[in-house]
Amino acid sequence: MSRVEQSTKLDLERIIFIGRTFEEYLDMFSLSVEELKGKKIMDCPAGACSFTAVGNKSGLDVTACDIAYYHSGEDLKNKGLQDIEHAMEHMRKAKSNYIWDYFKDIDTLRNNRLSALKDCAKDMRESSDRYVPVTLPSLPFKDGEFDILLSAHFLFMYADRLDYQFHIKTLNELLRVTKKEIRIFPLVDLEGKRYEHLDKLISYLADNNEYTVEEVKVPYEFQANANSMLKIRKG
Repeated sequence: MSRVEQSTKLDLERIIFIGRTFEEYLDMFSLSVEELKGKKIMDCPAGACSFTAVGNKSGLDVTACDIAYYHSGEDLKNKGLQDIEHAMEHMRKAKSNYIWDYFKDIDTLRNNRLSALKDCAKDMRESSDRYVPVTLPSLPFKDGEFDILLSAHFLFMYADRLDYQFHIKTLNELLRVTKKEIRIFPLVDLEGKRYEHLDKLISYLADNNEYTVEEVKVPYEFQANANSMLKIRKG
């Protein structure tokens, strides 16, 4: 997924363009296709994930948002191929930080990441209107435009670069454009430690009577300790 500072949105070198597959999304967010049918869905930030591509082919209504989409699809595909190889080298050095049940080895992981990138790049060419460039914490959508919003591997993971106020502003914006529910995965930082301000953030949300907030275990764990999501319901 794209990982950049807000002032450098057009600097392709600052973007890491890697994504997860549709099947991973269902497991990360403990969802089924049946649950999502008939809903308007946003994936933000979506990076090189295939959730939008495969989801729409499966009869879902998914929109992808990411700062990376200010760049051309071809540039992003090439960057993604490089980033996958860099990531695999890192994995070899840090294998002990991951649990090798979901992916049996690095080759399986590489094939999974390449599959997601291929599906995403193809869909960006064929249905570019589904891929909306955004710079968080601002989104170009109406209030309550989406029924459900999924946000993976961004908030909380980058606690060393994105401060608490950025998290609050972004969360408020995600809530603004969502009618029913937000799911955020995972709840740990890059070192696998629970986001240090998570309890404070949950209290902030719980103080607003509009929201019901819970931490939910999910059937997915690749990074050690990254096996739960935050579910925020409105109303």
